[in-house]
Amino acid sequence: MATPVGMIRALHRGTLGQSVVVDRIFSGIQPTGTPHLGNYLGAIQNWVKLQEESSSVLYSIMDMHSLTMPKEPAVLRQNILDTTAAILACGIDPKKCFLFRQSLVPEHAELAWILGCLTNVPRLLRLPQWKMKCASQNNEGTVGLLTYPVLQAADILLYKSTHVPVGEDQVLHLELAQDIAQHFNKKYGEFFPMPKAILSTTKKIKSLRDPAVKMSKSDPQKLAAVNVADSPEEIVLKFRKAVTDFTSEVTYDPASRPGVSNLVSIHAAVTGLSITEVLHQSAGLDTARYKMVVAESVIQKFAPIRNEIKKLQEDKSHLIKVLEDGAEKAKELAAPIYQEIRQLVGFQ
Repeated sequence: MATPVGMIRALHRGTLGQSVVVDRIFSGIQPTGTPHLGNYLGAIQNWVKLQEESSSVLYSIMDMHSLTMPKEPAVLRQNILDTTAAILACGIDPKKCFLFRQSLVPEHAELAWILGCLTNVPRLLRLPQWKMKCASQNNEGTVGLLTYPVLQAADILLYKSTHVPVGEDQVLHLELAQDIAQHFNKKYGEFFPMPKAILSTTKKIKSLRDPAVKMSKSDPQKLAAVNVADSPEEIVLKFRKAVTDFTSEVTYDPASRPGVSNLVSIHAAVTGLSITEVLHQSAGLDTARYKMVVAESVIQKFAPIRNEIKKLQEDKSHLIKVLEDGAEKAKELAAPIYQEIRQLVGFQ
């Protein structure tokens, strides 16, 4: 279980060298365009909650990480803006957090080099994401693909972050960041706090076409993922085509009925009801009718978000300014910490 946010504390040096107790949460999202249902329920919804509960929160559009997979420059530029519009529409407030583009704060890359020199290659080669993504690139994975977990560690440690909202599939990367921090502290003296995970309480959202795998925008099946900007017609179609089984009753049993259980998880997450409450409300429905109930719940949840995304996408200059203003604030926070790191390692 995650530590309550109100109890999160980290030591950060003030300008006069005194220790000041502050909250510090860091998380990021790759710019893949408009997020899907799994992104929203598993991460962004939690981000909105955390910005209300903590005094120091940083959310980054991770454009440097996106280069680990082939991207056309024009597509990347548009994806950055679309992702920004979407998370703003979902409730992220730049007045309550630092929202910025990763590549606008060069200290991320500079610290990644220092931390990379403290990280051994066999540890990176054992990470399952490397094995999976390298295989998807015909075992010709790049150096960036291998070392991006080190950049993730730099993203977190650059701000002396104490807690990181993560999904289950990123826990190993956070453990790597913890190990790197410990290695740095052992070599140069106590400096970085140990970042801890804030795990989402939402069940992992699965593909609508294959409930054995998580929902993903990269899924080649177009009906597998629901995007937050999908039209009502698109949402209805995707849920109508969702894979279930030959039993018509609505039950929750992820092991033997993964498809129907995925629908129940989605229904509970978008309505705020418990699994038990959802099942009680759905008693007597067959799965075909239940799919439409879930679709309607998702449509109602995303309708205001979809409208706001459209409005924000029409004002690119506003989106760019939000990211640039956030980057300036992030730099002000990162600069004194990175200067201390430079002194510790002997650069100055």
